[in-house]
Amino acid sequence: MAVPARTCGASRPGPAQTACHWPGCGPQPGPGARRPASGPPRPLWLLLSPLLLLPLLAAPGASAYSFPQQHTMQHWARRLEQEVDGVMRIFGGVQQLREIYKDNRNLFEVQENEPQKLVEKVAGDIESLLDRKVQALKRLADAAENFQKAHRWQDNIKEEDIVYYDAKADAELDDPESEDVERGFKASTLRLDFIEDPNFKNKVNYSYTAVQIPTDIYKGSTVILNELNWTEALENVFMENRRQDPTLLWQVFGSATGVTRYYPATPWRAPKKIDLYDVRRRPWYIQGASSPKDMVIIVDVSGSVSGLTLKLMKTSVCEMLDTLSDDDYVNVASFNEKAQPVSCFTHLVQANVRNKKVFKEAVQGMVAKGTTGYKAGFEYAFDQLQNSNITRANCNKMIMMFTDGGEDRVQDVFEKYNWPNRTVRVFTFSVGQHNYDVTPLQWMACANKGYYFEIPSIGAIRINTQEYLDVLGRPMVLAGKEAKQVQWTNVYEDALGLGLVVTGTLPVFNLTQDGPGEKKNQLILGVMGIDVALNDIKRLTPNYTLGANGYVFAIDLNGYVLLHPNLKPQTTNFREPVTLDFLDAELEDENKEEIRRSMIDGNKGHKQIRTLVKSLDERYIDEVTRNYTWVPIRSTNYSLGLVLPPYSTFYLQANLSDQILQVKYFEFLLPSSFESEGHVFIAPREYCKDLNASDNNTEFLKNFIELMEKVTPDSKQCNNFLLHNLILDTGITQQLVERVWRDQDLNTYSLLAVFAATDGGITRVFPNKAAEDWTENPEPFNASFYRRSLDNHGYVFKPPHQDGECPPSVPNPTPDFPTQPPALLRPLELENDTVGILVSTAVELSLGRRTLRPAVVGVKLDLEAWAEKFKVLASNRTHQDQPQQQCGPNSHCEMDCEVNNEDLLCVLIDDGGFLVLSNQNHQWDQVGRFFSEVDANLMLALYNNSFYTRKESYDYQAACAPQPPGNLGAAPRGVFVPTVADFLNLAWWTSAAAWSLFQQLLYGLIYHSWFQADPAEAEGSPETRESSCVMKQTQYYFGSVNASYNAIIDCGNCSRLFHAQRLTNTNLLFVVAEKPLCSQCEAGRLLQKETHSDGPEQCELVQRPRYRRGPHICFDYNATEDTSDCGRGASFPPSLGVLVSLQLLLLLGLPPRPQPQVLVHASRRL
Repeated sequence: MAVPARTCGASRPGPAQTACHWPGCGPQPGPGARRPASGPPRPLWLLLSPLLLLPLLAAPGASAYSFPQQHTMQHWARRLEQEVDGVMRIFGGVQQLREIYKDNRNLFEVQENEPQKLVEKVAGDIESLLDRKVQALKRLADAAENFQKAHRWQDNIKEEDIVYYDAKADAELDDPESEDVERGFKASTLRLDFIEDPNFKNKVNYSYTAVQIPTDIYKGSTVILNELNWTEALENVFMENRRQDPTLLWQVFGSATGVTRYYPATPWRAPKKIDLYDVRRRPWYIQGASSPKDMVIIVDVSGSVSGLTLKLMKTSVCEMLDTLSDDDYVNVASFNEKAQPVSCFTHLVQANVRNKKVFKEAVQGMVAKGTTGYKAGFEYAFDQLQNSNITRANCNKMIMMFTDGGEDRVQDVFEKYNWPNRTVRVFTFSVGQHNYDVTPLQWMACANKGYYFEIPSIGAIRINTQEYLDVLGRPMVLAGKEAKQVQWTNVYEDALGLGLVVTGTLPVFNLTQDGPGEKKNQLILGVMGIDVALNDIKRLTPNYTLGANGYVFAIDLNGYVLLHPNLKPQTTNFREPVTLDFLDAELEDENKEEIRRSMIDGNKGHKQIRTLVKSLDERYIDEVTRNYTWVPIRSTNYSLGLVLPPYSTFYLQANLSDQILQVKYFEFLLPSSFESEGHVFIAPREYCKDLNASDNNTEFLKNFIELMEKVTPDSKQCNNFLLHNLILDTGITQQLVERVWRDQDLNTYSLLAVFAATDGGITRVFPNKAAEDWTENPEPFNASFYRRSLDNHGYVFKPPHQDGECPPSVPNPTPDFPTQPPALLRPLELENDTVGILVSTAVELSLGRRTLRPAVVGVKLDLEAWAEKFKVLASNRTHQDQPQQQCGPNSHCEMDCEVNNEDLLCVLIDDGGFLVLSNQNHQWDQVGRFFSEVDANLMLALYNNSFYTRKESYDYQAACAPQPPGNLGAAPRGVFVPTVADFLNLAWWTSAAAWSLFQQLLYGLIYHSWFQADPAEAEGSPETRESSCVMKQTQYYFGSVNASYNAIIDCGNCSRLFHAQRLTNTNLLFVVAEKPLCSQCEAGRLLQKETHSDGPEQCELVQRPRYRRGPHICFDYNATEDTSDCGRGASFPPSLGVLVSLQLLLLLGLPPRPQPQVLVHASRRL
């Protein structure tokens, strides 16, 4: 007899509720609700309702199917467990592989990883590497100071007097608008030949240095020419350093005038648009040129600040923020009659990338109104700097005020807060063209050890927002040798293509005196830097002896990682450092917070913890045991850590002294053996120096074989450890084929392949034809199945990975929605039985008291065949050949997953919530999808009943496609547009507004990117360049429920019964549920797919800042400092004749080619 008809909204036994939309009814919380790990409390009637409903589903006197009882489903679960275990015992070969290892015990030794010794050795090696760079730095800094001191200033120096290699000359010749195209190569500019050097990833010339000068600095100015003259002598010191240490990479002198001289010479990597590179804004220069800063920026937003002036102020503040590093603290406020922060930050916050982004966005919302109140602005700033209840730099304290002018000197405020000690420097910036008296602004700066600057137009912003560093450098210069301390930077992207680097920095001081008996000069000449590529530091760490899940990491005083396997920025911006916190590189917990704090404090330590780790493909979460060991790296700001799983305490080291055996095992790597022995993938490791790398494993194997025909595994140019282990594992896995796989019929158990992967770098797939569909990484250490199998006991199922959304399953076929979705909607094409599910497990080897896991074995299940087998195993049949059970008249039967698949949904879901198998044929193409995309209602119920726990985290290294510009066709933002009346008024042509507008237009020709919506576009094309962004990741993993469990998805007449049970010794959850009756009980869908995010709320994060320490040295005061040089006003009287002439040129379409301004501070005359 047929199953009783069920219609949406029909009366059903159970709680009397009206049909409703989820989650508006029922006891389960929605997907975003918080709940205890053990699940929400449920009323007694709800707990009993599944049992009460079971007998009511069958009508007396008629044939009927009831929902299967709990003991029945437990029986099905045991059958599934036994089937999987039986197949893995027969074909996996775990026990046989153990015996093979023991039979070959004479071919390898068991070595021990001793964490403390390992981490101390690596820390010592890194210290030695960096110390060699420190010695080179000191030689350079001493030489630079002596060269400059001996140099005689030349007032009449000319461009043709100086011969040097201009690194941007080649790029300028390629630019059709460049001056050099019109007049050819300058006589003073060298033409060089270059050779490719893999160490620099660039073409270089070791006989010369190269010079880079910012675009907004005139190369022919007297200051620049004198700078080029005396720095030329550094060339010989650079070369001598390289002779003493051939591993040195870029050696750079960044001058306070903006000139960069670096060695060896190489052409400048010019961006597609205007080159805005200025060494004084590089992270390494900023860190080396001054001590940490506590800065408060106050912006005048009174009504007198016109639209153009306000725009200049906003841009100036953003440029000022770019001069700050992660060692600095900052806040930004606007003021008129009252002062208020521009953002949600109410106190000083760390000037990291994310906080500066908040400031920059907030500054754009400033609106001018009211009257000027300097007192309110300065009182707010001093209160911020006096707040001692927050984390801050506790070094240089300063106030930066941007205004269009005013009369009040607020002397009473300075007397109250800053005098007589003057511990806070005040820098004032007069912004825009106006006729106000600037004397009060000059006085404020001079009376408070600061400096006064003028920003009349957009072209003056960059130089005048960074010149304050000269003032902060005075105490360092006066401190002399005490301040000559090498500092190591955060990780950042090298502008010349080395990739990720850290830089050792050392300030260079001006040792000249103005005359006999005069005070010595207080100017910093610049910063000397030497790069160290992260790859060079990584080479000092153990590569493959730590196992797939062991690794070395290092952090700095900010907690940012210097080394970490998860430090993989998808895109980099050379203007910003790469700042990934240790707690963001891993999944944060209290234990890791303690470890991070201890490392920052420079302590040694060891701790074993239980923690969560993401899988390599970021789809799964595993709870694992890890041993953390850490020590400081002496003479640096870094600390080194080692992470080891307990099973990686020991590792195998092959000892193949028998050359005949070497040749025998090597033959199993030859493709001619693959047909009988299975296909072999070898890990693309650096086995020998002359081995050509390739992303194609077949080609890499070919290169490897060709090299091995020329050298032996014991060759000095090869890594003997890697080669011996590879060849040993080749032989061991071949013996597995011989003893187990070759004589088995895989088709009997519907297997597509069997495989073994080893620590030695071998992945053997049998039979050979199965390699055509093998998509796993040939490097076992980078294969998700391999690493997860090591961390989990039992059998780990891995369905094929599917991305993107898919159409929901069709629970009840209708003419509009057939059971089988259209072919074009099928994300998996099940042709030729090639779609498979991996099942793998680690091989645990015990040798005496030493336990290790040197290999992983597994099988690849045929998806369709195992889906049919799954139905039988979860049915009332005892075996596949037995006829299906029919429920006769007047009898009562339990539903099963085979006969009643139209009413009963049976699925296997893995520990990440991904569908593995289903009794619904139309769901086979959705295997590998997150189950919420298949059945949102049921997945939510599993989550709410604690079968799954959710973990959310953020990926701060993601890359996102550029957003389309939103202002196409619009005028340049912030540009004042004069009216017709203005043009007809002669007085307007001589006004400050006209002069300022002209300068806007003039600088727009050079700095046109500043008028666009995104200033960062100057570094590349926004149409093609990806930008860094934050992505929110959500993973699910098994919760606290381990037992068999019955429950109801309650939604009135649309309720569903379900049963869920973990399968022993696997990562699977067996779920049996009624198919949904109707669509009225729609669940909120749980999301697993990575989504774009703004990250955690920064305003909340700054209230609980992570622990950090600043540099241990601070130079912010010297009693002998001469503060008399505090800035002077400059007048720019517009000339009517010049203005009219230039305006006519513009109107005629003949834009002038102006010489760039000499944007070098007057005090730079040495």
